[in-house]
Amino acid sequence: MTHHSTTQLLVLHAVRLEGFGDFEVIAKRAGTSRNEAIEVLEEAERVGWVQNAAFADLEGWSLTDSGKVENERQLAAERRWADTADVVTAVYREFLPLNARLLRAVTDWQIAPTDTDRFAPNRHTDPEWDARVLAELTALSRELAPLTARLAAVLSRFGDYTPRFDSALAKAREGQTAWIDSSGWDSCHRVWFQLHEDLLATLGIDRRQEP
Repeated sequence: MTHHSTTQLLVLHAVRLEGFGDFEVIAKRAGTSRNEAIEVLEEAERVGWVQNAAFADLEGWSLTDSGKVENERQLAAERRWADTADVVTAVYREFLPLNARLLRAVTDWQIAPTDTDRFAPNRHTDPEWDARVLAELTALSRELAPLTARLAAVLSRFGDYTPRFDSALAKAREGQTAWIDSSGWDSCHRVWFQLHEDLLATLGIDRRQEP
């Protein structure tokens, strides 16, 4: 039976995955109500796990160093109880080659080499080039789905990654090209990045030391 994370873990983890976000953003990522997110974040601020900052017209929350340590402690404790068969490790190993393919696909979406400039930006004027990238992303989605299903069977919080990825991909197929690689909303690349970060955090792996 799948394990449902505590509200505190979900909210702290959402702050980590988002990097920086207001109450609404954190609540949405955590799958909690706004009031629940407010309660957890205000208590976490009191103990020094999160901090609130404002930049121009932006205001939001981020993890402190001690908050990151606490988040990883909670994730490790949860996994010891819920993932006795070490499913997350097995899925992570299968995810790595897919991750390399995703990075290549996003690069091809951003760059379309020419005879005179091998780093020429992709202007999305070559339908065949873009169709090839979209076909690769579609293939990656099909291969990702069973992996996230196995993760969600252990930890329910992994259940929304494939639907979010597919939603962004569908918009890109309709011609909304920013839904592949934008960092400002749930693009294919952003969703994939958060899944990658989720796996690393859950397993206690430093991204800089990843194979």
